[in-house]
Amino acid sequence: MHQQQSTTSLDIDTPGRALVEITRPVTEWVDAQRVRTGLLTLFIRHTSASLLIQENADPDVQADLNRFLARLVPDGDPLFRHRDEGPDDMPAHVRAALTAVQLSVPVLNGRLALGTWQGIYVWEHRLRPHRRQVVLHLLGALAPD
Repeated sequence: MHQQQSTTSLDIDTPGRALVEITRPVTEWVDAQRVRTGLLTLFIRHTSASLLIQENADPDVQADLNRFLARLVPDGDPLFRHRDEGPDDMPAHVRAALTAVQLSVPVLNGRLALGTWQGIYVWEHRLRPHRRQVVLHLLGALAPD
């Protein structure tokens, strides 16, 4: 089997603070690479958004996660000095620091090894919409021709 490395980036428009599922475009890109067995790394190029693998069946899960972080790191907390872009600025950085900016997902038998109810998300921590960039890097063995 031949080894292959591929990279691309996805531009993701967020509506403001929310989880935006990106499983479909990630899966479509991985499928097009014809890798049979490998590892996909995802990396978000921002300091106020993060990546998450989480349940994709019940939207209450996403709402509950956002409410939990709002309680843990509230906007406008007087603890924070950095407010250059508003009261959600530093809380967004803390939220990103507490979550993940990089994920790894195995590729098995040509498919992402996600569980039945798992989806890949960009987690926007700012209140305003943003365009976020997620870099994908796939390393693996190609399927035979």
